[in-house]
Amino acid sequence: MELTGSTYKGDIRYGRMEGMGTYEFPTGTKYTGQFLDGMFNGQGTLCFPNGGKYVATWNNGKAIEGRYIFPDELEYKEENWEYCDGYDRRFFNEIKEGLKSSGHTRLTNIEPTREIPKGCYDCGDGFYRPDERIIVDYNMNFLRCADDDEHEWIITCCRKEKDEYIEWLESDNKK
Repeated sequence: MELTGSTYKGDIRYGRMEGMGTYEFPTGTKYTGQFLDGMFNGQGTLCFPNGGKYVATWNNGKAIEGRYIFPDELEYKEENWEYCDGYDRRFFNEIKEGLKSSGHTRLTNIEPTREIPKGCYDCGDGFYRPDERIIVDYNMNFLRCADDDEHEWIITCCRKEKDEYIEWLESDNKK
C-alpha cells in the first residue's frame, strides 16, 4: 500500500484485508465496510472527498447493488428521477427547506455560495481553469485535464467567476 499511497486500518487475516476495515485511496476517497481476501465484499460505503457517498453490496471487489447519495443527502434514482428534470429547476435544498424570499436567490445548492477564482468556472467537483484546461479541487489540488467535450460543457453550462463588477447607480433608477 505504501507504493500506491493508500492506507488500511482494520482486520487482517493471512496477511490480507479481511473482516471490517477502512481503506483510504490517495485521492481521499474512503471505503469502510467488509473485506474478503483483500477485496471489498459484503456491505460497504465509498465516501468521496466532495461529501457524496456510494452505499453498496460488494462481491469480489465489484458493486452488485448500490445507491449514490449526494453531499446534500439527495439520493440518485435511475427510475422516476424528478429532481432537476426540466420542469422543476429548484435546488434540492430549496425542495427540502422551501424557497427563499424574493431577492435572496440561490446561485448554487451550497450556502454560502463558494467564491470562484478569477477567470475560472465552478464545475461541481472543483474549479476549471480554461486557459490551462485543467480542473483543480476546491483546495486547488490538480484533479484532471479537460478534454474538448468537457471544456465545451463547462464553458457553456457552469457558473463563471464574475468578469466585472457593475455598480448600481441611483441615477439608473430614475431613467
